Amino acid sequence: MARDTLSREKVLDAALRLADLHGLGALSMRKLAAELGVEAMSLYNHVANKADLLDGVAGRVFEGIALPDPGLPWEERVRALAGGAFAAFAAHPEVVRALAADQANPRSLGALRFIDALLAALLDSGADERAAVRRYRSLLGLLFGSVLVRSVDLTGVGTSAAEPIEEWFKRSVTAARLPNLARVLPALLELDCGPTFSEELEFYIDGMRAALD
Repeated sequence: MARDTLSREKVLDAALRLADLHGLGALSMRKLAAELGVEAMSLYNHVANKADLLDGVAGRVFEGIALPDPGLPWEERVRALAGGAFAAFAAHPEVVRALAADQANPRSLGALRFIDALLAALLDSGADERAAVRRYRSLLGLLFGSVLVRSVDLTGVGTSAAEPIEEWFKRSVTAARLPNLARVLPALLELDCGPTFSEELEFYIDGMRAALD
């Protein structure tokens, strides 16, 4: 890639591709330069340092979330924004891990527009400023948690133990000692460990309505 065609957006998009493939921990300026076919020093014309690179990558994920019509009812806007965020985050779980660990922050105008649109929907629900901030943070927690649970690779987990965890549960949980856990154990073992995000989002919206009422 010729130097004059390089841009901050191209650098960040390439970094995001590498992060998706190999993880943010493996991302380096040298590997990113090789991906782009340039010298590593040329990257510093577009990103200040590794921290700026990570913040920019996080910003690109937020910028990909479509903003709904501000004239829609607040519930529909929350659903659209949360659903779009979930799809964007689920496509890039490495970025979500960095966000949750405060290793990256989405410092971009596009990210701020998403936050502003979400806060507008929460304020339009009737929440005051402090309540809107609490609801915003709760929704981010729900988003991050849902994505992280789904992104864990369970293949081979527990293979070093002599007994699979499912068998240990079946043997250890009895109605006499743990009646409630014993009652739900079949469902617990059968159902996917990750909650359905759309269902959890409806619980969240219902909870907002109840709190405001």
